[in-house]
Amino acid sequence: MDAGPAVVAKGSAAYTHLLDSKPWYKNTRLIILNFWISIMFITSYTYGYDASMMNGLQSLTQWNQAFDYPTGGKLGLLAAIQNIGALSGYPFAPYMSDGMGRRFSIIFGASLMIVATVIQTASNSVQMFIGARFLVGFGQTFAATAAPLLVAEVAYPSHRSQATSLYNGLWYLGSIVAAWSTYGTFTIPTSWAWRIPSALQGASSLIQVLLFWFVPESPRWLVSKGKEERALQVLAYYHANGDAQDPLVQYEFEEIKAAIAFDREVAGNVGWLSLIKTPGNRKRIRIVIALAVFSQWSGNGLVTYYLNKVFIAIGITDQTTQLLFNGLLNTYNFIVTITAGFYCDRVGRRTLFLASCAGMAVFWTAQTICFAYHQNTGSISAGYAVIAFIFLFYTFFNIAFPPLLVSYTVEIFPFDIRAKGYIVFSFSLSLSLIFNQYVNPIALEALQWKYYLVYIVWLCFEFAFCYFYIIETRHRTLEETAAMFDGQEGVAQIHHQAAARAGLTYGVDEKETKLESAVATTY
Repeated sequence: MDAGPAVVAKGSAAYTHLLDSKPWYKNTRLIILNFWISIMFITSYTYGYDASMMNGLQSLTQWNQAFDYPTGGKLGLLAAIQNIGALSGYPFAPYMSDGMGRRFSIIFGASLMIVATVIQTASNSVQMFIGARFLVGFGQTFAATAAPLLVAEVAYPSHRSQATSLYNGLWYLGSIVAAWSTYGTFTIPTSWAWRIPSALQGASSLIQVLLFWFVPESPRWLVSKGKEERALQVLAYYHANGDAQDPLVQYEFEEIKAAIAFDREVAGNVGWLSLIKTPGNRKRIRIVIALAVFSQWSGNGLVTYYLNKVFIAIGITDQTTQLLFNGLLNTYNFIVTITAGFYCDRVGRRTLFLASCAGMAVFWTAQTICFAYHQNTGSISAGYAVIAFIFLFYTFFNIAFPPLLVSYTVEIFPFDIRAKGYIVFSFSLSLSLIFNQYVNPIALEALQWKYYLVYIVWLCFEFAFCYFYIIETRHRTLEETAAMFDGQEGVAQIHHQAAARAGLTYGVDEKETKLESAVATTY
């Protein structure tokens, strides 16, 4: 009972020395595995592309002409309908992911998005465009529910945290491509100025559908369906060059089986009520709902979806300048996010979340002061200072929320409720987005800079929440991270059982064990 936490946090002699010491790029099987994982990243890429494309289209005269210059509620519906479509898919997506497999769910969702983008590109009325965007959101739900789970469940143990962190970071790559696509086509005098970026949205999903038939299925899902031999083959092929008797593979395999058995013992059932049935699950739900809301209500929603409205408010009305800034901001965001993703294990999740919230509060306050000064005096320098503080604000936003949002959510849920837990997270995120997309343009128009004051108070609340509730999870396996919310006894049980069945032994430091056990139970 006392041995678990020290082993979990620091890695035991039964586990860490089993990892391949060579760089991944010198291991052919890991190169192949990481390539397949990059194909899974496309799902996140499509989300970023969609958000930035809509932001860019609002700056295009050709798109505004085609849809009668939408404003207010109409503009809010055009922005929010994709998330309404996503909400419609939430009741069904976890059942497909858990029942038919992660791979099937991603292929199904990507196929729907291809159909949707064809309709969107061909739209000749606002109703047709809205319908297409609803279908985009509906399809994205199926793919986005399964993709991050598959990334976490097939990644090499020492690569998992970076892989899952980079997954959400690819949102910005999609955003960059969309931003520069709209920038590159805005000079086209016809409707193709907005139809070309719309058509390009479907290209990534087409690549995913064509290649995903070769992507490995989750070993965790295979074990849960009684296909243990196939799960062992996947682990052996990608994690040990085909050696099913490799100690690392045996340890992983036994740990997966022990964790799934433990999860079912603790939860009793895997229905929706199981998400609130145990104290551990209630802790998980509280955290993921909060993080989902924070990721959209930190002030970033104003920049992400209504950047051109902010530009107009601070006196920047030139279309070329708006599109250029959109492209530069997304490129900068991508670089910071990817860098943070590589350092998430070294720095720690909790530290990154706290630093992010504190930095955002500081630079949002500075942004508010400059915005107010510009509104009251018309100062051009104050308007450009707002832009500088947007970059600094996003620096701190990007060190935690994009790289850790999906990563942290996926790793704290046990396998049997991982898909449902992720749906709760996604549902909360979509509700936050819809609220933002309807309220932000109206509130910004009515209150101008005073609307920024609301976010200053909210960012302070975010810091307090993260300080009291975010648990550090670095240096733990996927199974151990999930189990720690159900008590340190569960972590130890899983680790002991896996090590014993794999024929491995290890030692621990009793003093360190007691200390880390106390820290874990504090949160």
